[in-house]
Amino acid sequence: MKFDMQVEERNFFRRLDANLIFVVIALNIIGLINLYSATHGVNLSFQTSLFWQQLVWLTLGWALFFGITVIDYNFFKRGAYIFYAVNLIALVLVIFKGKVSYGAQRWLDLGFFRYQPSETMKLVLVLILAKVLSKKSKPGGLGFTDLVVPGVITLIPVALTIKQPDLGTGLLLLAVMVSMTLFIKVKKTVLVTFLILAMIASPLVWSFGLKSYQKNRVLTFLNPGRDARGAGYNSIQSRIAVGSGKIVGKGFRKGTQSQLEFLPERHTDFIFSVLSEEHGFVGSMTAVGLFIALLFMCGRIASQARDRFGMLVAVGSLSILFWHMLINISMVIGLLPIVGVPLPLLSYGGSMIITTMASLGIISSVAYRKYLF
Repeated sequence: MKFDMQVEERNFFRRLDANLIFVVIALNIIGLINLYSATHGVNLSFQTSLFWQQLVWLTLGWALFFGITVIDYNFFKRGAYIFYAVNLIALVLVIFKGKVSYGAQRWLDLGFFRYQPSETMKLVLVLILAKVLSKKSKPGGLGFTDLVVPGVITLIPVALTIKQPDLGTGLLLLAVMVSMTLFIKVKKTVLVTFLILAMIASPLVWSFGLKSYQKNRVLTFLNPGRDARGAGYNSIQSRIAVGSGKIVGKGFRKGTQSQLEFLPERHTDFIFSVLSEEHGFVGSMTAVGLFIALLFMCGRIASQARDRFGMLVAVGSLSILFWHMLINISMVIGLLPIVGVPLPLLSYGGSMIITTMASLGIISSVAYRKYLF
């Protein structure tokens, strides 16, 4: 009996994707070092406990990662509709009982934890879309009728998220759906039609869909100097921090923009600015390189999946990481308007850590099961 348990234990570790785990741990270490610096500035009252809270969330995240790895990912396929319904209910509850912070109503206060349903909806959306799209396979690509159900499934949480308001996360949910459908191929006529509709709708969305502060963000993005002390402040301070790091940076806890608290939200949305200022081009490119390696590993795992659902759930989880990384880094260096999209594995946040590690756990589950047959 003892010998059988030892063999099973060896088989478990042999089936794990060690490279995936190594890269995630490396990003965790960079994130913790960076977060420690970001939360220990001159103002000692600034929530220095965030670092220790992040350690707790990472510990829970890794437990979730390994727990999900040993579960056959088809379990999540069977429960996809239930997970989706529960998460939709949570999004609706946010409208009525959500906690307001910084003018947005995005969280449910559970006492010991502030839960953000829009974060977990990213992964739940991947699961249900993977289930729906895995049943659709056409050599010429998906047509309009094939996209009705995936579109409705996506647009409901997108609308509820934008209402909070959280335009960044709403658009990210939409980007995940587009990524997954493009991966399995859609007809060219569908692509052209949607592009034309997007061009026609753009001025209408600008005039009637965007709130005044959202328009101001876009205008400030085009010209940050137009409101340097208001809407353009975050972008300007972020770019100063990134640029002042130069090649090797100013050193750990020596970044003036972050330590003197010129840089806002430096522990969440602008955590990459702290990294760039203190560790320079070398440090920031090391992190970017690790993210790119992680994305390639996820792509490789998707290509080796034993079934269509496994492939799609890995691609969907990969797209969550990709869009977060692209939007956040582009935002802090001034290539995109400021939106509330954190950087996975580096930014502080319990909901974000749990969702990211759960997504990676499902990818790990797909990789784990390629050895079973």
